[in-house]
Amino acid sequence: MENIDLHCHSSASDGVLAPAELVRRAAARGVTTLALTDHDEIAALAEARTVARELGMRLVDGVEISVTWRATTVHVVGLGIDPASDPLQRGLAAVRGSRAARAERIAEQLEAAGIPDSLAGAHAHAKNPKLIGRTHFARFLAERGYARDVKSVFQRYLVSGKPGFVPHQWATLEDAVGWIRAAGGRAVVAHPGRYKLGRAEMRGLLAEFQAAGGAAIEVVTGSHRRDQFAEYAALARGFGLLASRGSDFHGPSDGGAELGGIPPLPEGLVPVWHDW
Repeated sequence: MENIDLHCHSSASDGVLAPAELVRRAAARGVTTLALTDHDEIAALAEARTVARELGMRLVDGVEISVTWRATTVHVVGLGIDPASDPLQRGLAAVRGSRAARAERIAEQLEAAGIPDSLAGAHAHAKNPKLIGRTHFARFLAERGYARDVKSVFQRYLVSGKPGFVPHQWATLEDAVGWIRAAGGRAVVAHPGRYKLGRAEMRGLLAEFQAAGGAAIEVVTGSHRRDQFAEYAALARGFGLLASRGSDFHGPSDGGAELGGIPPLPEGLVPVWHDW
């Protein structure tokens, strides 16, 4: 059986491993098809593709775009994109350009909560300074002992109602899906179980996503509990969306799922890769 992992991150965004290391780790863990989906960035795809070719692994060009939907930050993964697409490149550049100001506001909030030097600390963990984000702050906070690990940080900091949370206006849902489609890719709602949305709001998100041309939803992901697999499988069936599977791997010590280390899709779904 193929082991397909369509969501992971390299050091070009907020992952720990360089693109080549990431691909080698995936291959060693039995992944046969891998999508590299860095946040708002496609710079690592060429390096990853070269190594994947050497190892006989299929590398899917991907990206994960930050979106603001009804004041909630959601993520949309693009799979099978053309990295040379002008609309995609311009859109991602605009999203990246807003990250530095947000990082400064996060640092100010953490300073007010009694945590000094967080901006410098976050930058120390960001291989790409243009892509500094919450995960880099989380690694700094875990390193300094404010939480057990990166996953635990997000229970105490950097989320709504906690120190370090800064609301931000990212791309619109329509723009993100449009950029992905213009690049020849399929748009996927990433880890829907992470969003603080009620049932009606989730259905609203999926309806707008589908109307914009979105194609799929992540059903099995390292961010979901096992009981959520069935929940989002039912939504995929109900909306006629394709189903995706991805670890959302960021690094070996970040407390999340390993590359390829997640269950298969539930029965009765059409995989996003069905016609690849």
